[in-house]
Amino acid sequence: MAVEVVYRSSRDLERLFMDKAEADRHDKMLELAELLADVLQKAVPSLNEQQVEEVGIYMAKNRDVFAKAFKSQPDALSELINAPAEPSVAKAEVAEVAEPAEAPAKPAKAKAAK
Repeated sequence: MAVEVVYRSSRDLERLFMDKAEADRHDKMLELAELLADVLQKAVPSLNEQQVEEVGIYMAKNRDVFAKAFKSQPDALSELINAPAEPSVAKAEVAEVAEPAEAPAKPAKAKAAK
């Protein structure tokens, strides 16, 4: 019997990671997303909770690009503008949980005719 060590994000209990550093990065990204969502909700009260959460996660995932833009390099945002559109953050998170990348698909066995 093999023993496998996995790490769980403290902010996203459904996600498992093979690397502690990766789990820590995910936690920090979610913490930043939560704070961004709070700020956005206060700044734009007309946004609903889901919109605020999606925008917060998007900005947190792309924090490096936004940091460059805020440091007098607004052209850095063209990287995000020209990138292919991603599905909604909430839908993408659900898909990641429903279909873990670590589990390879097993081929279906054909039944032999008698």
